[in-house]
Amino acid sequence: SASAFLLPAAVLRGIPPLVAKRRRASLEETGSVIGRLSAWSTFGALAGTFGSGFVLIAFLPVRTIILGIGAVLVTAGFIVLWRTREGRPDIVETGLVLAVAFLAVGIGSQCDHETDYYCVRIVADEERPGGRSLILDQLRHAHVDLDDPTHLEIRYVRLFADLAAALPDGPLRVLHLGGGGFSFPRYLDAVRPGSTHTVLELDEGLVDIARSELGLTDVDNIEIRTGDARLHLDDLEAGSYDLIVGDTFGGDSVPWHLTTVEVMEALQRLLRPNGVYVMNVIDGGDSAFSRAELATLAAVFADTALIEPVGGIPDERVNQILLAADAPLPDIAISEGDGSLVDRTALRAFIGDANVLTDDFAPADQLLG
Repeated sequence: SASAFLLPAAVLRGIPPLVAKRRRASLEETGSVIGRLSAWSTFGALAGTFGSGFVLIAFLPVRTIILGIGAVLVTAGFIVLWRTREGRPDIVETGLVLAVAFLAVGIGSQCDHETDYYCVRIVADEERPGGRSLILDQLRHAHVDLDDPTHLEIRYVRLFADLAAALPDGPLRVLHLGGGGFSFPRYLDAVRPGSTHTVLELDEGLVDIARSELGLTDVDNIEIRTGDARLHLDDLEAGSYDLIVGDTFGGDSVPWHLTTVEVMEALQRLLRPNGVYVMNVIDGGDSAFSRAELATLAAVFADTALIEPVGGIPDERVNQILLAADAPLPDIAISEGDGSLVDRTALRAFIGDANVLTDDFAPADQLLG
């Protein structure tokens, strides 16, 4: 009876090590599988990011990319289904997939044009025969009048014009960060004959649209450089601009790398002694981004100012115009109803303890959020 007891006991004692060994083997196999999945997913994420950003988007419209990737995924799904199950995809499954595919291709794009960066629409003005609005994605970015370049429909552009009117008489040399519809260069050409312009526009496709549909002509006094504006700044001549206009947007926010103290120092280098930098930003409520941008300008320039909407800054986001110069800013006669200049004491209180934006710390999106 003793031996009959000892044998099962020995067997029982041997079970835990065996289970533990198998568990270790199972965990090792599971870890190996997870490691391979993680490695492939990381590789896929990197390949997708760089392939999309530097290859697909550079050469194909977004709609074509989406439809093409969709077709590849559907085809791959059919291949996997064909090889991994008994039988074949039935006629209902095939019909549904083909119907969805034809529907996707058949739905027309809402865009008049697709550039590397935007869905572009040109909308005719019902009240002005020559009026055209430039819609990028869902936002109106510009309005031009093909018959009258002095007509400025958008409030913040009229404020740019008010600033230009306060500068000394004669032709101006102007640097534009952002071209958009090119309404302001056309305006200055009409009211300040002989002015010269350097326009830094990210989207080459947008420049082509401005030429074909928005009245932009190839003239000697407008030099257009395409690509990221910041990459061009070091190539421009120091101390050569009377006015620098900052009107660059990705959606409704200024790209963070064009907001920092390092960029402001580069722009300061390009201005003439009495030159002015004017910047359009969109913010509202406590205006955390606008306040930080003013603090950044004040860290570089001797004089700063803010033009807010009449009645103050509302809770919703609105255009606010920021100004900076090393010489005292000129007195600006602001068109009635377009805005009001914040006085110095109120401006200091408005900026408060806002952080200066730097290349190492410029959380522009979070500040706008």
